[in-house]
Amino acid sequence: MSDDPTDVRAFFATRAADWDSRFPDDGPAYAAAVADLGLRPGDAVLDAGCGTGRALPPLRTAVGPSGTVIGADLTPEMLAEAVRAGRRGPGGAGTLLLADVGRLPLRDGALDAVFGAGLVSHLADPAAGLRELARVVRPGGRLALFHPIGRAALAARHGRQITPDDLRAEPRLRPVLAEAGWRLVSYVDEDARYLALAVRED
Repeated sequence: MSDDPTDVRAFFATRAADWDSRFPDDGPAYAAAVADLGLRPGDAVLDAGCGTGRALPPLRTAVGPSGTVIGADLTPEMLAEAVRAGRRGPGGAGTLLLADVGRLPLRDGALDAVFGAGLVSHLADPAAGLRELARVVRPGGRLALFHPIGRAALAARHGRQITPDDLRAEPRLRPVLAEAGWRLVSYVDEDARYLALAVRED
């Protein structure tokens, strides 16, 4: 699939209605990744490229009622499914924004953390997108790049082989993160999950 925003939007628009039912067992992996992000009550967190908002409930649990949870996605159909699933406040988990994560309508340093599930491979310019995420996070804030299955399992699902030029591979990801203002502090790529944790540099 192309990483052009128009193509990304079209790809997910046609899959939004049954997205959650296609991956019904991902909930525990999302909750574990959110726990690893180390959020505290009162924190402000963005789910970048939130899709149907599957991460929003565990993010809300982590930051509590005094915290702020924002889900941003560029596909209206995905956000509509998040609303249908009851993942928008009040009474839901967070505020939803129709926005490209490469140009967020948020002030500098507004957030304590960003959660990005399946995000980095869909960024048209990964370094610029990660730089924009760094802009909206305070120094010392955190980033989690997550997928509920690892790179090899995901490639096999799509009938492909894993390749060393994959941006999500640690040797490629670390310098891109550094260029964008992040320091990679933890990296896990197993069949059961993929999780890269980074800290916003001063």
